[in-house]
Amino acid sequence: MNSPDNGTTLDGPPLGVAMIGYAFMGKAHSNAWRNVASYFDVPAFEQKVLVGRDAGQVAAAASKYGWTESATDWRSVLERDDIHIVDICAPGWMHAEIAIAALEAGKHVLVEKPLANTLAEAEAMAGAARAARERGVQSMIGFNYRRVPALALARELIAEGRLGTVRHVRAAYLQDWLVDADSPMTWRLNKETAGSGALGDIASHTIDQVLFLLGGSVTEVSGRLHTFVTSRPGADGPEEVTVDDAAWATLSLASGAIASVEVSRVATGQKNSLKLEVYGDKGAIVFDLENLNELQFLDATLPAREQGFRRILVNEPEHPYMDAWWPQGHVIGWEHTFTHEIRDFLAAIDGGTPPSPSFEEGLAVQRVLAAIEESANAKSCIIQLTAAAVPATEGA
Repeated sequence: MNSPDNGTTLDGPPLGVAMIGYAFMGKAHSNAWRNVASYFDVPAFEQKVLVGRDAGQVAAAASKYGWTESATDWRSVLERDDIHIVDICAPGWMHAEIAIAALEAGKHVLVEKPLANTLAEAEAMAGAARAARERGVQSMIGFNYRRVPALALARELIAEGRLGTVRHVRAAYLQDWLVDADSPMTWRLNKETAGSGALGDIASHTIDQVLFLLGGSVTEVSGRLHTFVTSRPGADGPEEVTVDDAAWATLSLASGAIASVEVSRVATGQKNSLKLEVYGDKGAIVFDLENLNELQFLDATLPAREQGFRRILVNEPEHPYMDAWWPQGHVIGWEHTFTHEIRDFLAAIDGGTPPSPSFEEGLAVQRVLAAIEESANAKSCIIQLTAAAVPATEGA
């Protein structure tokens, strides 16, 4: 992947954008919509309407985050002719219903990860996306870590053969926001609303990165899930936690590579630590999200006396996305990944080309998540996935 072309200006009236959801992800996406046109050449658009269930709170958020108006009924928003793009930042249990309705209404759709709470919902969403694409309606899932310049560079190096044959990958995503057993119950800890715990929330990111970096498909899965704190304080007393706190998995890829995945939301001292290690027979790459601007690269083709991991500061104009930002050495942050995501989505709409990651790619991740859960329920037995069921990752 070369440094992305900044795109072209779309003829005609500005694209109207509606966003559904205004909490954590809504804030991150709003920041991206607000800033993307200041740094990248993108089609003209307007932040038309922010949608949420609480009229007062969504109105306040709309004013704060740069949206022209607010609404509480997403269905009525889909009926508007001035809305062309729908950005879904609502909880996962709402993804399928909103996304399918928006696609059928002819709206381009961006939806946060994971694609859905269940495999059946994800399959329905992928089917709706395929049908909409035939009508020129685009859709994309928001795996924002694909837009970290260092990880985009890592993918380039792997594709160029700098690591040779990739043998194995280690991926660990660790957080600690649920360490305290007295942390209150939330929708994220209820299977009916969240689908799963750390598995869907952050393992979806690690699995997508394995597929993104290696460009392959998963053929076998074994996994384990565990809930360390089984009850948490609720509004009316203790409530049962019905999702996992942590998950482990081993993935076999069609290429022959093996990936180990570990995720946790009870890893004391780890705030938002995504570590990726990729080992080939000619080199290796190491990345840590807490050092987002750096990539560690080892070239094993050099003489042994010269080998060692070297630090690449991914801030050069030649690096992915970086020509839009600051002079060399002036680092960027986590929030910039969403700006890159919105830039790529708008460029795809402008060019009439399917963006990546597609809903089909999101479905591929969902199949792996479902297989991990199935394996865990069967005492970590190996679950087979056919290559046809898990399509290879497309270009980013």
